[in-house]
Amino acid sequence: MKKNFTALFLTFATSLYCHAYTLQGTVNNTDGQAVQNAKVHLTVSGNETFTDNQGKFVLSGEENGSNAIQLSSKMPSNFSLNGSILNYSQSNGSPLQIKIFDFVGNQIFSETLQGQGSLDLSQTVKSKGNYLARVKMGSAQETIRFTSDGNKSSVMAFASHAKVLKKSLAETLEVTADGYDTLRVALTNLDTTLTLILSKTFKEQTYAFGYALKNSPTPSKGCGVTSKLQEVGSNPNAKKYSLNSAGLNREYWVTLPKNYDNKKPYKILFAMHCMGSNAEDFTYHTPDQDHPSPYYGQQELDKNNEFIFVAPRGDTDGMPWRTSDNKDHIFFDELLTLLEENYCIDTSRVFVTGFSFGSMVTNSLAQVFQHRIRAVAVYAVADWNIYIPQNAGKPIAWMDVHGTQDGLCSYDRVDSSVDRILANNGPDGTDARGEKAEKYPGYGPHVCYDFKNVDPRFPVKLCTWNGGHQWTAYDEGNWQNTWVPKEVYNFFDQF
Repeated sequence: MKKNFTALFLTFATSLYCHAYTLQGTVNNTDGQAVQNAKVHLTVSGNETFTDNQGKFVLSGEENGSNAIQLSSKMPSNFSLNGSILNYSQSNGSPLQIKIFDFVGNQIFSETLQGQGSLDLSQTVKSKGNYLARVKMGSAQETIRFTSDGNKSSVMAFASHAKVLKKSLAETLEVTADGYDTLRVALTNLDTTLTLILSKTFKEQTYAFGYALKNSPTPSKGCGVTSKLQEVGSNPNAKKYSLNSAGLNREYWVTLPKNYDNKKPYKILFAMHCMGSNAEDFTYHTPDQDHPSPYYGQQELDKNNEFIFVAPRGDTDGMPWRTSDNKDHIFFDELLTLLEENYCIDTSRVFVTGFSFGSMVTNSLAQVFQHRIRAVAVYAVADWNIYIPQNAGKPIAWMDVHGTQDGLCSYDRVDSSVDRILANNGPDGTDARGEKAEKYPGYGPHVCYDFKNVDPRFPVKLCTWNGGHQWTAYDEGNWQNTWVPKEVYNFFDQF
């Protein structure tokens, strides 16, 4: 291309342009099947059609009327067009600047020219489509609209205002069909062939009780709210709060996920402490067999920051958790409501876990809070020596880890706790107590048994191992080799 040319003023003709187009294509679904009778609609011009039994469509028409460009009647003598060839001659000292844009607004060509000569517009673009050539010399600026098939170009219109032209020619193709999500495609060229893919609309199955596996989050009242809770203490991993419940002053600890977002619903896990420990021990403690890492090892596994962690404290009647009344139940109910009002919580994913006395109170809550708790994981469960209300008759997901040598929360009585849950966890809430678990045979690694006859939405799992009263079960080595946290994480993660 020559570098020494003279600047030009564009020559205009008084007219309107009309550009015929044929837009065609095929609409399939994600399985590769043709989508019949899908509505294919141009949102600006209003032109529309429907796909045939092979998913094919054709739209044809002209870009005119409101899309037409009114041209200037003043025609400078320094400019002429011959097909795609732009001829010009300079009449003063100002250089000629030419820039080419696609209709999305991306600049794809720029050149400053001096002297006189010609420029083939077809050589400035490589792809088929509509383009704008903006030519500027001094304070004068004009715009040419042209189309190209990648090899040659034809001039369609001239205009003095590129922004007006760009706006008037923008189009969006909208495709709708029953059972599919609406598809919208921005178009810069109507003379083209498209292959379009529609995604099936996901309709989550609903149930009279409970949720589908992997259901969409159910946001709490606290979503979008700034918490009003006032901390009364802290450690490096959690903040301490207090609550008066059932005439008792209660305390609890909360750990929020990193970069907590009050518009995103989070899962929530309650860690119930055992005898000999308190709530804070399960938020921040020197690692040992009862406290290998915070919240029964679950915080360490929460790599995606999906959980809010809570550690309530019992210790109100001389025992870790109350043994003769429901005041711990009232506390849990009021605390969960308070947290749901101050934090953004997924109310369909509330989990509770605990060891020894912590497992007893967890199992106690599981009898009547099926409407609020999605799943529990208990370690060395016992359904005695704790307040146990009559079961509400609803299913709940439940998991227990138990050592065959446990003499405190007797392994011989584990079936009693399992049967309380199986009584309601069969399909449609039926009784599934006829099934018996496979247990640790006395040798080899631990055995985890998933009950087969329960509703898949309410799984029941029993893991037994060659150990005593200890929740950090292991097959080889010591508590540092425990397999329990990961097994529990996977159990909760299925929801």
